[in-house]
Amino acid sequence: MKTIDIISVGEVLIDFIGHEFNASIEDTNNYHRFLGGSPTNVAVNASKLGLNSLLVATCGKDGLGDFIYNQLKKSHVNVSSLTQVESLPTSIIMVSKSKTTPDFIPYRSADYHITESQLSDAVISSAKIFHTTCFALSKEPARTTILEKAKKAKQLGLKLSIDINFSERIWNNREEAKQILANYLNNNPLVKLSDDDCLRLFNENKSEEFIFDYFHNLGASTICLTKGASGVVVSDVNEGIIRKKGLEISEIKDATGAGDAFWTGFLYGNIHQMFIDESLDIAQKLAKVKLQHLGGLPKNLNIKELILD
Repeated sequence: MKTIDIISVGEVLIDFIGHEFNASIEDTNNYHRFLGGSPTNVAVNASKLGLNSLLVATCGKDGLGDFIYNQLKKSHVNVSSLTQVESLPTSIIMVSKSKTTPDFIPYRSADYHITESQLSDAVISSAKIFHTTCFALSKEPARTTILEKAKKAKQLGLKLSIDINFSERIWNNREEAKQILANYLNNNPLVKLSDDDCLRLFNENKSEEFIFDYFHNLGASTICLTKGASGVVVSDVNEGIIRKKGLEISEIKDATGAGDAFWTGFLYGNIHQMFIDESLDIAQKLAKVKLQHLGGLPKNLNIKELILD
């Protein structure tokens, strides 16, 4: 019986988001503390949508790690696979507050110490989706753990997912990153990436045709390319090209985590066996809600009202 909707594997950390809007990190004087990490955001968002989510991640046994644990519990995320280690501090990221892709400085330590013992085959078999990120694959031992568990998830019939949130600040070897991504994409995951991710991964602007051909050839059937205010385009081997215009937003308060909100909505649609077009509608609405809030999605979010809106 499938009791877990999404297993989200990867980085858990603290985002210190600048208080001053559109100020560089150098010029930011004050920061606010938020639970962060792309897989963590997806797990929390999924729980807020009424899904059962399990986070597989590692943080320090320190004050920030305790904050992470308590916030996850309050959000009703399954923390049975969250490990707190005494030997390493919790990872943090300093983030600028921005209406577009924010600037950031990572200070990584505990987040990539994810081991195979944190996720059993029995737990994997009870789930529907196995999700991770490029960020999480950038370092060992998390990399080996994720690749091995992804392979098992594929064998057990789960749908895989990945956010290709590549950054040279996280992974300074592009060719190695491409090789590891090819390994993961061989499992035919749902793929999410942005224009900015593509620019960073290929170190130059590439056409949509190039991007879709590249990832389809690696084994992905469904590729979702987000384009900021310009909307989103999906290439699916069965459905072809699907385009959606960007939604109008009167005021953007914070862009951090908007992509994670978008992807959670898309995965929600996949779990409920919706058409890609319907999943994209939910995804865009969730991203819009997030862009209008500082920090994560609001706690009182009504997914049914959002879908019907």
